[in-house]
Formats: sequence, structure tokens, C-alpha cells
Amino acid sequence: MAQIEAFFAQVRERFGRLDILVNNAAANPYYGPIQDTPLDAFQKTVDVNIRGYFFMSSAAVKLMAENGGGAIVNTASINGVIPAPLQGIYSITKAAVISMTKAYARECAPLKVRVNALLPGLTDTRFAGALIREGEANRLFVSHTPMQRHAQPDEMAGTVLYLVSDASSYTTGACINVDGGYLTA
Repeated sequence: MAQIEAFFAQVRERFGRLDILVNNAAANPYYGPIQDTPLDAFQKTVDVNIRGYFFMSSAAVKLMAENGGGAIVNTASINGVIPAPLQGIYSITKAAVISMTKAYARECAPLKVRVNALLPGLTDTRFAGALIREGEANRLFVSHTPMQRHAQPDEMAGTVLYLVSDASSYTTGACINVDGGYLTA
């Protein structure tokens, strides 16, 4: 909490305002049966994926509201809609991010702060690289995805740019799937 407070104090001092916040942190230290999730992995995943987003958003909304509004984008996951096998706590926290996005959107719209979420499918990042290299997880994802592949990180950028731009001035509470059609199958 002290780091969050210090960060926003620095933003206020250096820039005087905040227009955009993209919450794009994630933790998934445990891959295995949900009932075997260790407490330390549970706590880390909740702290990064929920607590961090929540308190970063709260501080951002306060600063944005002082200057006429802004845009927040939360990176959730399609796992928040359909939990992935052996990724129980990660999937649960990403479902919470989806709900958090909608709650903030509803409450912060009068402050002219728009809050939306990006729901990526499997994307070739350092974070998800193990799933892609693991082979079987990648094969299962790709076989269920109409576009028959995983995403590249730059394929997420256009959606985020839309959500933070004036082009989305009437968009809040949206959770946009960028998943190669995975959730349609």
C-alpha cells in the first residue's frame, strides 16, 4: 500500500494529473489440482491479481476525478469466463477482475472515469510461455480456438488503445475478448 501511495504521489507531483491506468500484472505461481493449492500460492495470486488492481484503481480514480476523468483498462483473461484446467486460483482471480471492472465502471462513470477490461486468450508472453512450450496445454488451447493459434502480445495493443482513446468515450464496463474466437467455440 505504501508503494501505491508513493507512486500516485509521484504522478501527482510530476504530471499533476492521470489520464490512463492499465492494470496488467498477473501471478500464477501454482499449476495443479485446485484442491491442492498451497496457501502461499493462493495469497500471492490474490494479492497481485485482485488486491493490486483494486487499490491501483482506487487511487487512480481519485486522481482522475480531480481532472475531469480518465480511462482504466484491467487485463483479465478468458480464464475468468471459462476456468482453465489446473489453473483454479488464477481463473478465480481473473473472474474477480471482470466483476471488479464492472463494479468500478458503474460507480465511477459519474466521475467521468471509464473502466473496461481486456480478456486475452493464450498469448505468447514470458508469463504464459511455459503453457505454450508445454505442448499439451498449447495443443488443447489451439484445437479449441477457431483461429487455430495462440496470440502475439502486439495483438492486444489495438484493443487497449481503443479502450483508452476518445474513440471509446461511450464505453465503460466492457470486457472485450481478444482470444481468436476461443469463447465462441
